[in-house]
Amino acid sequence: MTKYEYEAEKWNGARVKGRIEAKSQVEVRVKVKNMGYKCLSVSEATGDGFGKAAGIQNLSLKEKIDFTQTFLTLNKAGLPIIESLIFIEKDGASRPVRMLAQEIKKQIIAGYTLSDTISKYPQIFGHVYIGLAKAGEDSGEIDKTFERLISLLQKQGNIKGKVISALTYPAFVVLLAIAVVLVMLMFVFPAFKEMFDQQGKALPGITQFCIDTGEFLKDKWMLIPLIIATIVVSFIYLLRWEPSRRKFDEILLQIPLIADLVKAASFSNFMTVLQIAYDAGIPILECLYLSKTTLSNAVLQDAINVSIKKMQAGARLSEALKAANIFPKMILFMVSTGEHSGRLGELMTQSVMYIDQQLDLIIDTLGKLVEPVLLIFIGFIVCFLALSLYLPLFQSYSIS
Repeated sequence: MTKYEYEAEKWNGARVKGRIEAKSQVEVRVKVKNMGYKCLSVSEATGDGFGKAAGIQNLSLKEKIDFTQTFLTLNKAGLPIIESLIFIEKDGASRPVRMLAQEIKKQIIAGYTLSDTISKYPQIFGHVYIGLAKAGEDSGEIDKTFERLISLLQKQGNIKGKVISALTYPAFVVLLAIAVVLVMLMFVFPAFKEMFDQQGKALPGITQFCIDTGEFLKDKWMLIPLIIATIVVSFIYLLRWEPSRRKFDEILLQIPLIADLVKAASFSNFMTVLQIAYDAGIPILECLYLSKTTLSNAVLQDAINVSIKKMQAGARLSEALKAANIFPKMILFMVSTGEHSGRLGELMTQSVMYIDQQLDLIIDTLGKLVEPVLLIFIGFIVCFLALSLYLPLFQSYSIS
């Protein structure tokens, strides 16, 4: 992947600059177009760019919330932007936040606006943050915009936390089960091998398999971390490689309940950004572009592309979302009702609340379903190991 610098024009005529990693300039132009911008120029990046030159690191979600919250509080207190950034530079919650404030301060002193400066760091803030900040600055409602951004970031953190908490317990149990199996194979079964050999009889197939596997792992134990590392690296590579990632996204949307979880989490972020961007006064088509950047599933992104094309052809938002053929009927009904009644912002807020309730129900259902599945999984492992260990003993007792 090569880093490219681009200059583009937004819907309101404002120009933005940024950096993108891509295989070619053509791919850069496609990505910029998908962001809702008109690409003006593309060139291969030289040097390390703003972020690396200043030693800036990517911010975690918590650090991004801290930066935004502190800036908003100081701005509401009447401090000028420069003084607010100086305060954050000296007393920020973490080193990356302080370094970022220092660099933004330098850019503003050099004559750039806040939104122009933020737009130079898409890898840190993301296109949604940049787009909303620009809209807030253009409308003179920077305080309201930052309040919306804080609400959005907190919402994303809550969704991420819910999904992680739902997956942490089963992941821990599976890892613990793997560790127990390895200990049994490498230390318990080899200890019984001598006793089994004294019987002078052929061992059952599953017992022989466990003993052979245990001896192999014990003799070649250094292969275990190598195999694990290979699996992890291969998995990460496949997730980043476009064809395999797309296939993985397709498979996720075909697994019962998991597909519901992925869709609900995606729709929650999508509708929240759509509602916040609409309330900020951003044209509805650009709202769709911004909302699309929250989706990580390639299949859902393709569906939203259909909606975008529909809107570009003159369709209303409800018609465009319906064309994507992925949204729940309740959301489509609320958006359509909001358009006809002139209360689109209010109804989009209600749709966000609805999808959040659905997400909570799905996570709760998933948590209840995981427990019996894990019990069956653990029971199978215990039965397999017990039978492997005791079948030779039962066999000798029956013969004698």
